[in-house]
Amino acid sequence: MLRRVNRTIGAYLTPSKTSASGMFALEEVRKYLQEDKWPQVTSATGGTVTYDGDYTVHTFTTSGTLTIGTLGTDGLDILVVAGGGGGGSGRGGGGGGGGLIYNQNTTSLGVGTYSVTIGAGGAVNTNGSNSSIGSVFVAIGGGAGGAGGGDNGSSGGSGGGASFNAGPWPNTYGGAGTSGQGNNGANSGNSGDNPRNTGGGGGAGTAGTAGTSTTTPPDGGDGSQISINGTATYYAGGGGGASGKVDGESYLTAGSGSGGLGGGGDGENHVSTSSSTAGAANTGGGGGGGVHAASAGGSGIVIVRYKNKF
Repeated sequence: MLRRVNRTIGAYLTPSKTSASGMFALEEVRKYLQEDKWPQVTSATGGTVTYDGDYTVHTFTTSGTLTIGTLGTDGLDILVVAGGGGGGSGRGGGGGGGGLIYNQNTTSLGVGTYSVTIGAGGAVNTNGSNSSIGSVFVAIGGGAGGAGGGDNGSSGGSGGGASFNAGPWPNTYGGAGTSGQGNNGANSGNSGDNPRNTGGGGGAGTAGTAGTSTTTPPDGGDGSQISINGTATYYAGGGGGASGKVDGESYLTAGSGSGGLGGGGDGENHVSTSSSTAGAANTGGGGGGGVHAASAGGSGIVIVRYKNKF
């Protein structure tokens, strides 16, 4: 069958929801739109809007609102990262990275308005707060590092690392991560009374490391690397555990743990007198554990991306 478009006679074309190749008359476009046979691109408002090639990117570093006006066939790419857990005090473990959810081409969010919540990083000895888009995507705050000598790490998006264990009783244990969102914090790595080490917080990519006397510091687990905004970036790294040594003790130590890739803070190293550091803002990194002073976790982030062309 032939039809005329703008004085041109050509073959009859049928569009689909994903493609409309060729030349169509305006009345044809209107007809196919009414029949829901014409491709649509997504349109939305909210957050800070940037562009990456054929994609529009909405970034939320503070809580706000995402309004979806139209939803294209390709759906949305969504990253939700919760706040990281705070490091444990008193020779404490590293805080766990915030829970991380990354879904591509999802149509779980339809046309409508959704509250976006950015979870705060946890204070010292405190879990991070959840991040979410409505009630559909909820990332769990990172677990706090164990504190005070003898405390286990807390469970969370990723689990917090264990505090040191001063006695000959069994190890202290890292907190559990949330399935699909993060990994476990590390155990203390102790064997009886010596050495007095801690555990690194878990990250979205890998679990935390258990410290040993001379060879292995209690490093935080690495986060996950994601390129949703056009730049490969790590999110939700675990915090490093503190050094086990304190004033007047001669126990050997491999030192404090380094924070994992993705904003994890470093643990306090009493031997070299370096301080703990906080998880980086808007990464969901866990805070570093402390001998004298631990540090807070980093706040979370939400990023939504979609194609602006078909």
